[in-house]
Amino acid sequence: MRMDTHVVVAGWGQVTQPKEADNPRDVPGLMVQAARQAGRTLADPSILSKLDGILVVRPLSAHCPDAPARLAAALGATPGFTHLSDIGGNSPQTLINLAGSLIAKNQLERVLVVGAEAYVRRTPGTSRPDSALLKGVPLDYAGDDARGALPLETRHGIQHPMQGFPLFETALWHASGLTLPDYLHRTGRMWSQFSRVAAGHPFAWSKIPRTAEEIVTPAPDNRPVAFPYTKFMNAFITVDQAAAVILMSEKASRETRKKDQPPVYFAGGGYATDRQRFMVQKSDFTVSVPMKTVMDKALDRSGFTLDDMDCFDLYSCFPCAVSIARKMAGLTDHDSRPLTLTGGLGFFGGPGNNYNLHAVATLAEQIADGRYRTGMVTALGWFMHKHAAGIYSSRRPEKSLAGTAEADHADPLTGPGPVPVDKTPSGKGVIDTYTVVYHPDHTPAYGVIYGRTDQGNRFVANTVNDPDVFTALTGRDMIGTAVRLSHDPVKKTTAAVI
Repeated sequence: MRMDTHVVVAGWGQVTQPKEADNPRDVPGLMVQAARQAGRTLADPSILSKLDGILVVRPLSAHCPDAPARLAAALGATPGFTHLSDIGGNSPQTLINLAGSLIAKNQLERVLVVGAEAYVRRTPGTSRPDSALLKGVPLDYAGDDARGALPLETRHGIQHPMQGFPLFETALWHASGLTLPDYLHRTGRMWSQFSRVAAGHPFAWSKIPRTAEEIVTPAPDNRPVAFPYTKFMNAFITVDQAAAVILMSEKASRETRKKDQPPVYFAGGGYATDRQRFMVQKSDFTVSVPMKTVMDKALDRSGFTLDDMDCFDLYSCFPCAVSIARKMAGLTDHDSRPLTLTGGLGFFGGPGNNYNLHAVATLAEQIADGRYRTGMVTALGWFMHKHAAGIYSSRRPEKSLAGTAEADHADPLTGPGPVPVDKTPSGKGVIDTYTVVYHPDHTPAYGVIYGRTDQGNRFVANTVNDPDVFTALTGRDMIGTAVRLSHDPVKKTTAAVI
């Protein structure tokens, strides 16, 4: 019987295609380019033709169901195992977890994990698709992860991340006990540091460092999107970016690694999903049990502790995601270790499902260069629903990853069960969290409240369209405030009067 083997990140590559590209590549073309970049980190780039596994992060900007086969043909490879991921920002690390397990079981030896997006519109007059976030997903896509919200939520205006994640941030503001200016300044400082990291990253989309005040203050080029977020606090998805990593068995990597390059081990990973699948089902908007679960799994499987981590790349679609990850990991405000290696989705770029693969590629390169010894990356899909984490290190781990990904997928659910929902509430209720969504001209469009009825059930409601109500919601902490609810059976929506 063959022994379990350790897993090495042997190659990594990233591509950022500028807006001014003369002959812009499409999504498969960007994937091929990133794969070849990863191949150039090896002593023998021809290893790309000897891949026995190709795993592709599902693109959202273009429908590419045959992406693994197209990549194999372009690279001259005949892999015995190919796979296209589901939807979710967790996908890159989830694929790495799977590849690592298969390599550890000696079922695969050389695996490419790759993804790309091409969102930049270069044809004048091209209209923006109704759902740019899922532009490349067919209408008959079989997975339920094509939707992030229930119909009840979408009827009240919560459908996409830019509308939903602010609900977490408002709850975090309430929990902080700070005034709104103080809370926004604290959040802005964190995001300002992210922008400075992006400004120094060779593959970042934005190279402009921003101050905390610039980030949190509405301006002509920084419109309010959904309270308390401005444009600069949102993920930026209209980018052309690609990334790839090549995973190998330790033995295979020794044969192909450049002589002066130390090994970068994939030491441990974890995957979990939240039993509270949708926003309306969540009991606490300031924590994430599955997020903590995947970090704990990755650490346990790697044999390292949180203190062993020199750096982090915490998934950064919005500030609340980083704040909750810090809380779940137990990182204090005084911890000086980096929280991002790229600059995050708002500044480095948020290429659909694939941002996390850029974080892994960046960490692998920085470990190989000796900047860090060990680091953790995290990733999430939709509204804190699907989570993944990975540990990478120059130190050889003691444990095997064999079977770990399969175990996670066989039993992914964690955390408390869904909160009961009242779809037709009336009478009294209390606000748990809320947001105000804005028109492009900076004026409020509608307010959304998530709260509890007197019976303890969750409700979703829109506020009345009143400037005084919008001023109150965006000016002071309204969580815990009583409201009166009335349901419209025709529109199937609920109104809340504060």
